[in-house]
Amino acid sequence: MRCHAIFEEVVFMIIITGAGGQLGRAVVERLLERVPAEEIGVSVRDPKKAQGLKERGVRVRQGDFDDPESLARAFEGASQVLIVSTDSLGETATRRHLTAIDMAKKAGAGRVLYTSQMGSSRTSRFAPMVDHAAAEEALKASGVAFTSLRNGFYTASALMLLGGALKTGELIAPEDGPVAWTSHADLAEVTAVVLSEGSLDGVTPALTGSKAIDMDGIAAIASGHVGRPIRRIVVSDNEYRARLISHGLPEERADLLLGVFRASREGEFARTDPTLARLIGRPPMTFEDVLKASIQSNG
Repeated sequence: MRCHAIFEEVVFMIIITGAGGQLGRAVVERLLERVPAEEIGVSVRDPKKAQGLKERGVRVRQGDFDDPESLARAFEGASQVLIVSTDSLGETATRRHLTAIDMAKKAGAGRVLYTSQMGSSRTSRFAPMVDHAAAEEALKASGVAFTSLRNGFYTASALMLLGGALKTGELIAPEDGPVAWTSHADLAEVTAVVLSEGSLDGVTPALTGSKAIDMDGIAAIASGHVGRPIRRIVVSDNEYRARLISHGLPEERADLLLGVFRASREGEFARTDPTLARLIGRPPMTFEDVLKASIQSNG
């Protein structure tokens, strides 16, 4: 009698965490344009929110950075794991990122990718940059091949800082410095390129837009789009902090936001690099592009 060995086909998958968030979901969408859906998996805290991806053939599993066993299950069969950094801070952020790195390694992933930031540094004046630096150190120590995507500062943050100035005509903020604002859309696209082509190793160059602008530049661009002047008014750090708190922002969040200005004044987010444009094959979206789209979408 002849014996037949039956082998189960193994599909090596690209696993993405945080697919319920803005960047993670956009990465999945761009990746679906490049690889078959059955080669993509997502790790999300609430699988119900990823039902649409499941219906398109993406593997959806529950995964929580505070539950290592759930990540072990979510990362099964991973060839690559993209860890989208959490929105937590300090020891909590470091613990969560280290847990995800460890679970990706135990799952046998050949490469671990992490969404860092161009200002990643242990000495940054902006607290999340210190957390990114800790994650990068953990990646280097893990022994696993890795890519730390040093993303440019989100243009969405510039829109948030612009805030009500479109209505009031006054952009009130502390002294600042130029920032290489970069869109979520471009960062999602370049991440999909890296995941599908393996084009970057280790800590990447800054993945940024092509121009760095400060609050004066933002006010000038916004003025052109609303058809009336928007004045840039510089206030002290203390006055700005007090204004934020008076509008209901918790003190710790006010201090965090103030860190953006302190860091930008020291040039932490000012440099630009052509790597993003080269990998996506076109000029990155400008702040003006994103502002225009935002104004149109909001009527």
